[in-house]
Amino acid sequence: MQLIEIFSAIEEIAPLRAAASWDVSGLQVAAHRADADVLAVCLDPTPASVRQALASGAQCILSHHPLALKPALPRRLDAYHEVLRLLFAADVPLYSAHTSLDVNANGPAGWLADELALRNLAVLEPTASPLIDAALPLGFGLAGDLPTPLSLTQIVSALGRHIELSTATVCGPSPKNISRLAYCTGSGSSLLREARASGAQLFITGDVKYHTALEAEICLLDVGHHSLEEEMMRRMSQVLAQRLAGLNIVFVPSASPLRPALLS
Repeated sequence: MQLIEIFSAIEEIAPLRAAASWDVSGLQVAAHRADADVLAVCLDPTPASVRQALASGAQCILSHHPLALKPALPRRLDAYHEVLRLLFAADVPLYSAHTSLDVNANGPAGWLADELALRNLAVLEPTASPLIDAALPLGFGLAGDLPTPLSLTQIVSALGRHIELSTATVCGPSPKNISRLAYCTGSGSSLLREARASGAQLFITGDVKYHTALEAEICLLDVGHHSLEEEMMRRMSQVLAQRLAGLNIVFVPSASPLRPALLS
């Protein structure tokens, strides 16, 4: 399949026009090849993930996070240099769908709303008009009503069927029952005010800082930066497999770099 067809299919789901101004979504590393039979999908373009992708026969790699938000000369023998070396040696291009994917709640970024059957959906921070035939505008974060109120314990249990929660933390008031919740993949605690304004009693995100936790006026569940986005990319690979018939798509799983402390 032509690379241009693959990139076009990605951009139908993750439109570059809606990416954040500070982001570098899109082609990260070019290659001489013009087509690919195997596409690998991963969360982070780390040396380990790139090696695993190449070992699976990948001739093109899609990651969520960019190789670097501020590209620099590869003048040190670090992970950045190693990824470039691996890609150049294999003549494999790397494409990133970062905030371009995050803003489309009608796509894989909306997986949690689908799993929890949320209704009366609202985007927390709209950034652009909806895609054609899409119900929601493009933007960051999503809020919605649960079919029936649930306790925090029940919601955490439901989340645990899909994502890793070993390092999850909770702060702010814990309501007895939650009827409306909001979430944002990755690091989204800056949207806490918008989540509260949406009527949500619980906000699920990652990378919550101390002072944000200290001042939280609604319940805030920090599931880490990795978990929601890892599942989003797994589902992105499934969506692409449906849209790109004939292309072999491989999902490269990863683990969060954060882990529970082992205390003796």
